[in-house]
Amino acid sequence: MSFFHELAHQYIDGEWRTGSGSWDIIDFNPYNGEKLAAITVATALEVDQAYRAAERAQQEWAATNPYERRAVLERALRITGERTEEIVEAVIDELGGTRPRAEFEVRGASEVLREAIRQSLRPTGRLLPAVSDGRENRLYRLPVGVIGVISAFNFPFLVTMKSVAPALALGNAVVVKPHQSAPVVGGGLIAKIFEDAGLPAGLLNVLVTDSAEIGDAFIEHPVPKVISFSGSDRVGRHIAATAARFFKRTILELGGNGALVVLEDADVEYAVQAAVFSRFLYQGQVSMAANRILVDRSVAAEFTERFTAEVAALTSGDPRDPETRIGPVVNAFQADALTALVDRAVADGATALVRGRTRGNVVEPTVLTGLPDDSPLLEQEILGPVALLMTFDGEDDAVRIVNDSPYGLSGAVHTGDAERGVRFAQRIVSGMFHVNDSTVQDDPLVAFGGEKTSGVGRLNGEAVVEAFTTQKWLSIQHGRSVFPF
Repeated sequence: MSFFHELAHQYIDGEWRTGSGSWDIIDFNPYNGEKLAAITVATALEVDQAYRAAERAQQEWAATNPYERRAVLERALRITGERTEEIVEAVIDELGGTRPRAEFEVRGASEVLREAIRQSLRPTGRLLPAVSDGRENRLYRLPVGVIGVISAFNFPFLVTMKSVAPALALGNAVVVKPHQSAPVVGGGLIAKIFEDAGLPAGLLNVLVTDSAEIGDAFIEHPVPKVISFSGSDRVGRHIAATAARFFKRTILELGGNGALVVLEDADVEYAVQAAVFSRFLYQGQVSMAANRILVDRSVAAEFTERFTAEVAALTSGDPRDPETRIGPVVNAFQADALTALVDRAVADGATALVRGRTRGNVVEPTVLTGLPDDSPLLEQEILGPVALLMTFDGEDDAVRIVNDSPYGLSGAVHTGDAERGVRFAQRIVSGMFHVNDSTVQDDPLVAFGGEKTSGVGRLNGEAVVEAFTTQKWLSIQHGRSVFPF
């Protein structure tokens, strides 16, 4: 508990502070309701202080030898490794994640840090040919300056690190606004790691607050040049529109309505394992999760029998129990919403092949089939342990169903012919698609992002260099230009 109290503060210009707002955000354990910490919210004044601190610190940081920046990131990676158990425990307490899920997140964040270490030396510049004699063209790649990061609750340590680590590596400063349900894992914990790694004050700031207190001040402030957001498409639309008014760049990692497709020549047993993981990892509170599971009619009976048996056997409850696979959802509002969603779907004609109960914030897994074609469930993101099982007749029908969604984040196809799977994947409108694997994938070297309402821009690898740097053309005329007047 002292761990949460220590980090449950604002972190501005290298100082841990109490916010000056008039109310507190209460950080709860979603499984047992235990109060972990109370954090007085930051106001618009502290937003300004954080951004101004970042602006001051960034200029010197950008001029710092990149080998020195790399050394800070190397220490941050070492500290993360040394504190793995502490971070895992925090994920279990604050997010209701099981131990395997927490360990999965820490490994992912560590890989992001490893890639950021390499990125710190990567962007330099280029010499380009010129159409005029005697001219030299230099193209410099420079940090954008200050980046505002708004992170989600579902994988906050990893998702926040995906922006923070490369942004710092590339010479930027960062101000983070973590989700209210993850103020420590998605904010204070990361600030502490970099503070102990020797990051100069002001380069990383954390503001725990809410739009009810600060309105759009975090986005509209004149200092940040890029806003990196992970969350719902509804909020993403607002952020994009607000940022555009001030000519800010946005990186939006938004929701998904992914599909896992099982073709008639798939290894059904393996496809079932992938489908269970893809839908129910972290209670289904994953944007890349397989909302929809599509099965060729010729193998539907076998798949359905195996899949429902596996889902029914998933143990729900205390995330600290090693046998638990389904822990609590993030809060009571989400638990109630999921329960109502399932009730409404059944009332509208769907069949519940597995019908889970709701106990507190623990929502047991449900499998629905037979949804009407016009069911709104088929087009929305479901952040919870509810699987929609559908059948199709042939590849063309499957492609049509998968693409019939406003989202386009991730998906997967299972087939006995990998190249057939590649051809199928190429027909899907999405930012990511996987052959013979889970829909939930992340690799620090590979561009991560979505199409349609699943987002704008990409993170990871070379994509993050594009996201967090800008280009400047500098030309030198070594002779004399001839001017027309």
